[in-house]
Amino acid sequence: MHYTSPTDGYRLAYHKNGSGRPVVMVHGSPGDSHEYDKLAALVSARAMTIVPDLRGFGMSDKHLENGNNAFSRDGQVKAVAALMDEFELEDAILVGYDIGGFTVQALAQKRPDLVAALVLAPPIPGVGRRVLEVSPINEFWHATFFRTALVEQVFDGNADAIRALLKIHLDGWSGPGSTVTEELLENMVRGCTSAPGAFTASVSWFRHPESNPVSGYAEETVPDIADRLDKPVSILWPECDPLFPVEWADQIGRFMSNFSLKFMQGVGHFSPTEAPEMFAAEIFAHLSGEWRADRGC
Repeated sequence: MHYTSPTDGYRLAYHKNGSGRPVVMVHGSPGDSHEYDKLAALVSARAMTIVPDLRGFGMSDKHLENGNNAFSRDGQVKAVAALMDEFELEDAILVGYDIGGFTVQALAQKRPDLVAALVLAPPIPGVGRRVLEVSPINEFWHATFFRTALVEQVFDGNADAIRALLKIHLDGWSGPGSTVTEELLENMVRGCTSAPGAFTASVSWFRHPESNPVSGYAEETVPDIADRLDKPVSILWPECDPLFPVEWADQIGRFMSNFSLKFMQGVGHFSPTEAPEMFAAEIFAHLSGEWRADRGC
């Protein structure tokens, strides 16, 4: 892996392969850049792929001193934007899901000069206070748990405990017959134990109200038409993701003005790992100019 120059004292580790139009892939939580190994291999034959570990994840810097907002959504957006500026990237296709999806959507709003299009899996805006219903709250238990001192007192530095917790997420959120746990678990554990405080850093996203999916969705407001995300957006929605039921796809047009929506049958939450070919097809459609919106205005 390679490293960026520090931004606010933090370097990002990243993989870079191929040449041509830039495609930047941002992973979820729990996770790291290895979630995109299969997708990056497909895409790097036709484009330049850059796949970072976010701050606090994988092999990126994860020191806690002076961390404060470094691991929040805004901190991660700043880090990815700095990576793109360092490489003088423009006209990039951004790929994201989970916290990576939150990150690239915010980046497209804050730095539209860097972005040509996005390929996303949930989270997607439009959920609102439905996130507070019984079933979603039960699924998003981790968003509250990671704000407690048990993270530092019980899990940090305890590889066996971290492995058991991550396995619960991987097994419970992946699609039927998925091999995600076998593919990703040990890399995740390695990243979460690579330095003192590493696990705390990896879950610190959830300790910021704007980053936490429960508070973020519950306080969501519909933007004015002029403020909607207007970049071309491919949305791939897994049908077997317990965190983001397909019924939540009904309000996207109030937040995005130029998007397509496809549902992924038999695919769970870790969709870039479970269905890389579907993501590659959308990326290639944007690269070739063949992509067309089927929703929005």
